[in-house]
Amino acid sequence: MPLLSCAQQRPQPSTEKHRPQIHFTPEEKWMNDPNGMVYYKGKYHLFYQYFPGGTKWGPMHWGHASSKDLVHWDRLPVALYPDSLGLIFSGSAVVDSLNTSGFGKDGKTPLVAIFTHHDMKGERAKRNDFQNQSIAYSLDEGLTWKKYAGNPVLKNPGIVDFRDPKVSWYAEQKKWIMTLATKDRITFYSSPDLKDWKKESEFGEKLGAHGGVWECPDLFPLMLNGKKYYVLLISINPGAPNGGSGTQYFVGDFDGSKFTPLQEETRWIDYGTDNYAGITWANTGNRKVFIGWMNNWTYANEVPTESWRGATTIARELKLFNDKNGISLSTEPVKELAVLAKATINLPKAVRAGLSKPLNKTSLSGPYKLQLQTNGLASFSVVLSNTAKNKLVVGYDKAGNRFYIDRRAAGNNDFNKEFAKIHYAPRISAGKTISLTLYVDVASVELFADNGSSVMTDIFFPEKPLGLISVQAPAALILKDFSYTPLKSIW
Repeated sequence: MPLLSCAQQRPQPSTEKHRPQIHFTPEEKWMNDPNGMVYYKGKYHLFYQYFPGGTKWGPMHWGHASSKDLVHWDRLPVALYPDSLGLIFSGSAVVDSLNTSGFGKDGKTPLVAIFTHHDMKGERAKRNDFQNQSIAYSLDEGLTWKKYAGNPVLKNPGIVDFRDPKVSWYAEQKKWIMTLATKDRITFYSSPDLKDWKKESEFGEKLGAHGGVWECPDLFPLMLNGKKYYVLLISINPGAPNGGSGTQYFVGDFDGSKFTPLQEETRWIDYGTDNYAGITWANTGNRKVFIGWMNNWTYANEVPTESWRGATTIARELKLFNDKNGISLSTEPVKELAVLAKATINLPKAVRAGLSKPLNKTSLSGPYKLQLQTNGLASFSVVLSNTAKNKLVVGYDKAGNRFYIDRRAAGNNDFNKEFAKIHYAPRISAGKTISLTLYVDVASVELFADNGSSVMTDIFFPEKPLGLISVQAPAALILKDFSYTPLKSIW
């Protein structure tokens, strides 16, 4: 009897249980941090931490995918493999349009990847210099890569956690800036050519959250009212507001050497538990597009998926806005997601006290978007459920002035004792009404409240899709707007 092919042994990715329908996932095996993200000649390149040998974390490679619209993805061959210097940990990629590196030839512009080489032998020997920064370049628009013969280009001075270089061009001083995670702080380096680096300054030893090691930083400018500010993202694990992994941010000024924050309080780009290690695409001009790993190190190796583990969030656009605390960062879904929308259906706007009946007549099986706007400030919850009695509750608590996601009864949660919890996010906006947008996929929900000023991302694993929609309120509630939009699968 002939052996079954791999494709025959398991269902197509689009039909696998818990497989995201509007989020990027590898077709199989393990993924974590997105990295090396760069936009070039009409394509968004997404590289990511990838282990092609299993569905749990293992020797890291750079996986590769590209997209013309930030929604549909072409999965490409592995870009970078481990070598004698170590595993290929997180980093970034840039378009070296001035050929400062000298890698360009025959009129071809080099894409240069900057990454951490992680020497497992050095780690096992308990050395403190087993992470170093290296580079590789591509002359065929990111399809194939050649590592630099002079690697590493930045050697470790003796810091155990010395990784995740995010590099950008600082035009005012015609130099590259590397934003590097160095254990409990950020260290900035500069280079004229991506090969020779010198230390500029440090930031954050006594600022921000320090519940765990600092990782995956990003530094980029954003405009607000005609003035340029710099945003510094720093991922931390553990130590996030709802446990485990999370990403904090600072808004401030950067002078080519030193970052100076405008405020010192800790702020978070996402208060859910499943948006980690996110960074922005390089070479997108004034627009800053962000994507994160939709998971948490507390349970990432245990989530109940089969042929793959790991996904990204939907792509999000970052902007600055003024609020009562000064200047803050908002996060909203990219406009390109509109390509997935089917016809929008308006749902009943009157909510009686107590739990209403399901608002749709049939159980929905695919991803969808919900939009809701209140007539004032009042407590409410949106209940997403199914006939298997799984339910996910998303809502606003007026007394605590906070949003929440309750996934305690949302399906399979026995793989880790920390999973089944309620998560909270403060309401940042001072507006007198609440606007809420939910992107609901097979196994995730992303909440964007008040124009992206409060954001939460949580995964869950229901027995069946959560296709029944209900609304609960302690008192009668009239909504200004309530609509449902089914979304096409990206597969």
